[in-house]
Amino acid sequence: MAKYQRLRDRVAAELPQVRMDEAPRATDGELALAHAPSYIQAVADGLLDAAAMREIGFPWSVQMVERSRRSAGATVAAARAALGLRGRPDGVAANLAGGTHHASSARGGGFCVFNDAAVAARLMQAEWARLHSKPLLVAIIDLDVHQGNGTASIFSADPSVFTLSMHGQKNFPFRKEASDLDVDLPDGCTDAAYLQALDHALDEVDRRFAPGLVIYLAGADPFEGDRLGRLSLSFDGLEARDRRVFDWAWQRRVPLAFAMAGGYGVNIDETVQVQMNTYRVALAYWNKWNMAPTVAHFV
Repeated sequence: MAKYQRLRDRVAAELPQVRMDEAPRATDGELALAHAPSYIQAVADGLLDAAAMREIGFPWSVQMVERSRRSAGATVAAARAALGLRGRPDGVAANLAGGTHHASSARGGGFCVFNDAAVAARLMQAEWARLHSKPLLVAIIDLDVHQGNGTASIFSADPSVFTLSMHGQKNFPFRKEASDLDVDLPDGCTDAAYLQALDHALDEVDRRFAPGLVIYLAGADPFEGDRLGRLSLSFDGLEARDRRVFDWAWQRRVPLAFAMAGGYGVNIDETVQVQMNTYRVALAYWNKWNMAPTVAHFV
């Protein structure tokens, strides 16, 4: 958890254009857009059995529930800001945490309780339809090193959300779900091969789908110094990855909300540096969206 505080402190100190807001709590009704009400209630009341808690990976507490609600709420707030559902569109906005992509409808897993990207996608679709009387298509671009199995499961029968997961083939979870597009990478994958695979994946998304919102999981765990990643991307490779995703969205004028997802560096400062590089890239693209920059809106 220390990485989140370090990231927040560095963003505040080094990126003065960024405005940081307190993450709101996702309500039961908002969570129920992606999760079974019985699961939400069991989490809230501490009634998940021992096996379910082992799958999540940390013990139940009131604080755990509150943090999980706010992690989902922050991605919701970022998506609203990017789309401009409650004011002027920012084009780009972020959650300093989030990316809890192993949580499926009725279970958690892999340190994920509620799936923030899924909740945000469904809620933005509902709010957009209410305001504009037309559907909103959402692309979830998941570049965490672990497959977004929970996200894939939630949207498996939903053609209005396109799920792309680019991940280590032999990494967790060992039983994977089918995303709309899965890109399996070999152990030790380096910058050039990774970026080539990403280019092909984004071209395939473009061929098959035209989103009105992108939710990007900018995992730091493909980094070569990550304890759990098993890939070998450099700082420069990961920054190039981010630029490709933001540029893809910018070229199509599609608002983008992003979350930080995984990062488990042997040296935690290296994980935070990867994430800071993502924020610097994001701020540059935010400035493109907002020709006379004032403050970027990150949660």
